[in-house]
Amino acid sequence: MTIEDVLTAELASGQPVPTAVSGEPYESWHVIHDDGTADSSAIYLRGVLVDGARHDTLFVTTTYGKTLALDASSGRVLWRFVPRGIAGWAGSPQITTATPAADPNRRFVYAASPDGLVHKLLVANGREAAGGWPVRITFDPTHEKIAAALNFSRGRVLVTTGGYYGDAPPYQGHVVTIAAATGRIVGVFNSLCSDRATIIVPSTCAATDSAIWGRAGAVVEPGSGKLLVATGNAPWNGKTNWGDSVLELSPDATKLLQNWTPTNQAELNRNDSDLGSTSPAVLGGGLAVQGGKDGLLRLLDLSRLNGVSSSPGATTGGELQTIAAPGKTAVFTAPAVWQDGRETGGLRVYDPRSGSVLATLAAGQGHWNSPIVADGRVILPEGNANDHSRTGVIDIYSAA
Repeated sequence: MTIEDVLTAELASGQPVPTAVSGEPYESWHVIHDDGTADSSAIYLRGVLVDGARHDTLFVTTTYGKTLALDASSGRVLWRFVPRGIAGWAGSPQITTATPAADPNRRFVYAASPDGLVHKLLVANGREAAGGWPVRITFDPTHEKIAAALNFSRGRVLVTTGGYYGDAPPYQGHVVTIAAATGRIVGVFNSLCSDRATIIVPSTCAATDSAIWGRAGAVVEPGSGKLLVATGNAPWNGKTNWGDSVLELSPDATKLLQNWTPTNQAELNRNDSDLGSTSPAVLGGGLAVQGGKDGLLRLLDLSRLNGVSSSPGATTGGELQTIAAPGKTAVFTAPAVWQDGRETGGLRVYDPRSGSVLATLAAGQGHWNSPIVADGRVILPEGNANDHSRTGVIDIYSAA
């Protein structure tokens, strides 16, 4: 059975079709549901108590803010959270592409909705937690989009904002840290008008854009808990505006510690060549790497991002090394995820030692939907948020 046969059969019947692809021992379940596209990644918790029983459970958030808990073995929906007011934006360009985050206590998941709210949901039943939740992290959700994955560190939920497709102003990329226990906003860093340490109405800042939209959002440095983010196109002055820069923040996002800004920042901004099309990757040994739309990878020293000092300022350059990405193509997503742009394709499984293809698993079109691997399963949502679809598919592959 070809990939196209599988997808055609599933769409016609509305039921998952188990298959073994390329002769490899994988069984695939393509879960079709009417809750919308999950243009993000799933997260996975093994053996958690949901609906009165233990389940290996997947959690995904769809573009219009519904969050689903799925049984990882069968694909059955265990619960669904539907944000209030969804009828006001469902089917519109107002969306979220944020991956949810799990609390380390395994009792809660945190998810975004397109109205600019972050929700704390009980793993057991999907209900909204009390005590300060949900939390608003933007005053203009029609221009500021919660695009990147949520994160969790040191008892805080980490959230970033960007803009919508087409970069319609006004918006500012910002980082918000939220106390998980109380829903209290601990810190806010605005990458434009950064002298204002609170959530601002976008139209009150003279500068716009500087989206923090790389898939990983706010990256946490191991050990120190410091945060790393990369910003997109916007003005830069080395004082209050930090477009096209890598920024290191304190763990609570109340203070800018360092910045790295390329010497050609103005050119990047002028040519729509966002540095922040991908998130910083921490390599270990005090090093990080940053890609961008210009197809270059920069190696950075976390002890002195600008190569001169460990303080923020108007210095540009200072990277340790610059190399071209393969083919000097723009870097938009995690380097391990490859999309070939075909109408239908497959998810390829590679041997990391040899690079040989071990299996090709049936999958349809995607956008920001990175696969995850857990307990012998591979989970991949399908679809593109910009299609504004109210239905979607989630692929679950497991050892046969």
